[in-house]
Amino acid sequence: MASVEAAGSTASAESLVVKPPSHPTYDIKAVIALALAEDAGDLGDVTSLATIPSEMEVEAQFIAKEDGVIAGIALAEMIFDQLDPSLKVEWSVRDGNYIRKGMQFGKVYGCAHSIVVVERVALNFMQRMSGIATFTKSMADAAYPAMILETRKTAPGLRLVDKWAVLIGGGKNHRMGLFDMVMIKDNHISIAGGVVNALKSVDSFLKKKNLKIPVEIETRTLEEVKDVLNYASKTVCSLTRIMLDNMVIPLPNGDVDVTMLKEAVEMIDGRFETEASGNVTLETVKKIGETGVTYISSGALTHSVKALDISLKIDTDLALRVARRTNRA
Repeated sequence: MASVEAAGSTASAESLVVKPPSHPTYDIKAVIALALAEDAGDLGDVTSLATIPSEMEVEAQFIAKEDGVIAGIALAEMIFDQLDPSLKVEWSVRDGNYIRKGMQFGKVYGCAHSIVVVERVALNFMQRMSGIATFTKSMADAAYPAMILETRKTAPGLRLVDKWAVLIGGGKNHRMGLFDMVMIKDNHISIAGGVVNALKSVDSFLKKKNLKIPVEIETRTLEEVKDVLNYASKTVCSLTRIMLDNMVIPLPNGDVDVTMLKEAVEMIDGRFETEASGNVTLETVKKIGETGVTYISSGALTHSVKALDISLKIDTDLALRVARRTNRA
């Protein structure tokens, strides 16, 4: 089977339908190794060592316990391969496909001990990624024609994994870290003495360092938007995007007022990309997207993820009977 190098490990070309985002220092193979090591400790899986003959081979089925967008298939292949390259994995779906409760969507065959040892690690990644992808899909569909972005509010050590799941769910990636975009936020602006001073400093720094990277500035008022536009109209400016922060005003009835946001978008008039931030929920994102804003960012895509329930079972018939008894299949 052909394979594709992906962030330090391998996945089959068939499963790698959405490539992971790039990162100059992230080592996904090391992340997998750490996850396996924290589970194995210093003695390994003592239960499996005690109960499973070393030469036994089995087949285990992946079963969806609820509806959602599957993500983490390519990563699961990397995990299986890293623990035991002899394991054989087959899928009836691909990352980004929709799965239904009770569906058997993949199987792994080989050394029983290896399968039981790797089970929880693979499922933990898949369930988290699928939860992110499922929520992202709902948000992206509602936000259209605006594009939905995550933020840096990811689980520590799982930045690339979380952002990969957003891509699988149909979202777009915001900056990967502190290194790939200049993002002038409120604290930078306060220290610099205003949006214009902050932009001047950034332009000077990028010219001095001969750097060409995207530049975004956060604005919190229409006055700040005007100041940014006025500065950019009078000089060669590195600015590429304007964040319109907390310009979506929550109302007592649960609705939101997007008048301020819409006015800001109209003021900018396509001269720069725009990004709405603040008070973004599944209930409000459609209205925000209708203002003409380019992007909508939501930290909730990754910081408030609800994992999608997935299991890996050897005795599939019994597992399904129990799952149906508890309304989970």
